[in-house]
Amino acid sequence: MSRSQGTARQGRAKALAARLAGRPLVLVGMMGAGKTTVGRRVARRLGRVFVDSDAEIESAAQMSIPEFFAQHGEGEFRAGERRVISRLLKEKDIVLATGGGAFVNAETRALVKEGGVSVWLKADLEVLFARVSRRSNRPLLLTADPKATLERLIAERYPIYAEADVTVMSRDVSQDTVASDVIAAVLAHLS
Repeated sequence: MSRSQGTARQGRAKALAARLAGRPLVLVGMMGAGKTTVGRRVARRLGRVFVDSDAEIESAAQMSIPEFFAQHGEGEFRAGERRVISRLLKEKDIVLATGGGAFVNAETRALVKEGGVSVWLKADLEVLFARVSRRSNRPLLLTADPKATLERLIAERYPIYAEADVTVMSRDVSQDTVASDVIAAVLAHLS
């Protein structure tokens, strides 16, 4: 990156931080969309703290999400997720990555819309499947046909994710590029 590109990138980040005026920036989307990886980069550029709601839930529950699902079920997980996200949205100057199902919950979605600016990191099936196939910590994909399950989740969730304030494509490029796309898209949305 040239010096002028770096200066322009810093200028956009500074402008966005000012326009957000402390409001949380909330990343939503499917598992494997890059919410955590991109979120860390966006937070660093904006001079904000990065928070992952799944990590916060695991800390509060003192168990992994797969363990929580196995012991308590998805319904109890979603209730705890809603409480954690509600608490986190009260914090200033954070970039919050949410779990794939968080924004699908109507109450959680309303909390995000009221308390932050939401960005849907959208990715196509092949990109998502390639990414989630690398890890076995996805409770919703522990099925006989994980790709078909992912396809079904996309069909169910994408119309809901589309309610986010901004949509940015997560694709097979560097996550720094996607982070730049997020900053530019949110800045345009708030201008």
